[in-house]
Amino acid sequence: MDKKKYTDYIDEKKDTFIDVSDRIWEYAELSLKEFKSCELYCKVLKEEGFEVESPICGIETAFKASYGSGRPVIGILGEYDALTGLSQVAEGTERKELVEGGCGHGCGHNMLGAGSMAAAFAVKKYLEDKGEGSGTVIFFGCPGEEGGASKAFMARDGVWKDLDCAITWHPGDCNQVTSGTCNSCIQTEYAFKGIASHAAGAPEYGRSALDAVELMNIGVQFLREHMPSEARIHYAITDAGGESPNVVQPHAQVLYMVRSVLAKDALELQKRVDDIAEGAAKMTGTVLKKKFIDGCSNTVTNKVLESLLYKNFEEVGVPEYTEKEKEYAAKLVDSYEIKKTRLPGAATDESEDIKKYVKEKSQNGTKPLNDFLIPYYYSSKMRAGSTDVGDVSWLTPTAQINVACFAAGSPGHSWQNVSCGHSSIGHKGLICAGKVMASTAIDLYEDPDIIKAAREEFEEKTEDGYYCPVPEGAVPVLSGEKIEF
Repeated sequence: MDKKKYTDYIDEKKDTFIDVSDRIWEYAELSLKEFKSCELYCKVLKEEGFEVESPICGIETAFKASYGSGRPVIGILGEYDALTGLSQVAEGTERKELVEGGCGHGCGHNMLGAGSMAAAFAVKKYLEDKGEGSGTVIFFGCPGEEGGASKAFMARDGVWKDLDCAITWHPGDCNQVTSGTCNSCIQTEYAFKGIASHAAGAPEYGRSALDAVELMNIGVQFLREHMPSEARIHYAITDAGGESPNVVQPHAQVLYMVRSVLAKDALELQKRVDDIAEGAAKMTGTVLKKKFIDGCSNTVTNKVLESLLYKNFEEVGVPEYTEKEKEYAAKLVDSYEIKKTRLPGAATDESEDIKKYVKEKSQNGTKPLNDFLIPYYYSSKMRAGSTDVGDVSWLTPTAQINVACFAAGSPGHSWQNVSCGHSSIGHKGLICAGKVMASTAIDLYEDPDIIKAAREEFEEKTEDGYYCPVPEGAVPVLSGEKIEF
């Protein structure tokens, strides 16, 4: 099979993918509010001949775009939500807001979705050539990765069970196949309703909701000694009740994030946090309401799919850069407020051979652009952070890559990322990602034995079953909104 014909198709259509990426960058819509972005994707996909369904799973800005018939059914995942407070002019080398107080794509999801769509276009072209019944490709529009976890809600509704495999990618500062796992995560907001009163003249009539929040926080501090060492609990007070100290605060809210490696352990720890919240309400004579925000599971690695992605990454190659692009990236590196020379990639702390290789290729971590492919290293190590790709990986074999779209060492969720995400560096990265994923998908259609091997590995690793962190009846919501009693 001449896969180059289909990667060439991505080059032929690259202006479409770059235009979509740049327009999504300009929209810079927050989690679960990506209405323009969703509309644009659906329009472009329909024009290409995909059958598009939107919304799905009750999520207004989610969609699925399908082409083909028969098995295998391969899913390609896309995201397109932005972050608050990160508006930044394109290709700028110093902090300058494009829109005052506006949002920006500090995680590169504008490129993520466009690169995944590029892969879907190429796979559709392949399936057209193969003919009826040769297989199906589904491009999933997954909103709210930064605060909504739409993939986990889709997992609860069984969406991913229909796939034979799923592949995705994420913009980064280096080129590698992603391996290892991450934390599960559950977010819950707790609201307390008390009774206002004059804090000096009639304190006995007051019931402080702020006291309840503070007592809950103290209770959780004592819990930390008695939870697994790899678990994490974070919180933020989203409503402190007011600004007058001489008023007993009648309302207050706090947002909690509970993390553990496995979702089943996070769910158990979440119950203990719930108990502490109920105890705080009883101690203060306040009323408690809680609201589930989102949750996601750890990732399940799949060595078969990861190895196949790496083979195709080697064949496709990494982006090449001009001197002008290197100079621009060097200026971005100089702009970092905290300067740390570090080796790129996730495996340098696990393999001495890879560490040596990366050290040489990156000039000991000083190159402004990482223009090389890091050797594949299968890992079972848990790394901090969470992603709702994990919930996909518990229901179907899943793997992903990183492609360099940012300057080396770029801080995550930074204005430097926003700047680079609307540049030729970002454009080259998303086109490369599309080619690697498309080539990998074509190999899966061509050789069912690879899918069989990936499925066998998946079944072994998930034999304990999937513990969905999203309860029945929950709908995607944003945190910080006042909970009504």
